[in-house]
Amino acid sequence: MLAGEPYIADDPELAADALRAAVLSERFNSAPAADPEARRAALAELLDELGEGVEVRAPLRVDYGYGISIGARTFVNFGAVFLDVARITIGTDVQIGPNVQLLTPTHPVAPEARRAKWEAAQPITIGDNVWLGGGVIVCPGVTIGENTVVGAGAVVTKDLPADVVAVGNPARVIREIGTAQDTDAG
Repeated sequence: MLAGEPYIADDPELAADALRAAVLSERFNSAPAADPEARRAALAELLDELGEGVEVRAPLRVDYGYGISIGARTFVNFGAVFLDVARITIGTDVQIGPNVQLLTPTHPVAPEARRAKWEAAQPITIGDNVWLGGGVIVCPGVTIGENTVVGAGAVVTKDLPADVVAVGNPARVIREIGTAQDTDAG
């Protein structure tokens, strides 16, 4: 599965891994807001890597957790869904809006293989200082370059280069970052 090869999801070992993730996710999602240490401890146990200063707001949904790394100072807003059947790598200083979905699983187009419950996955990589607006969906196998901004509701089906703004479904680059209009904060 982690190598990107086809697999069947109801394998007993994968079921045990999914149960572990469900238990740790439940612990994270139900930890009191007034107890950030408990929340971070559950998140650190759930994920493969958790950088310094990362903030993730509950609820968070994952498949396994152990396929996810989040770089330092990244912010993940409410309702994130990170399906980590393949590796999900999130850089440093990333801003992830509410209800963002990072989806690594794929399913066969052929009906017989799909009926037989075969699946596969492709990794997702989010570069440093990326901003994913609310409701963005990132599809399997996508890499988003550093400093890129993806507008709310976009569906990213193909790689995006560094230093661009992309919007729409499917997401398309509408301009490069670095123009005079990018210097104003307001």
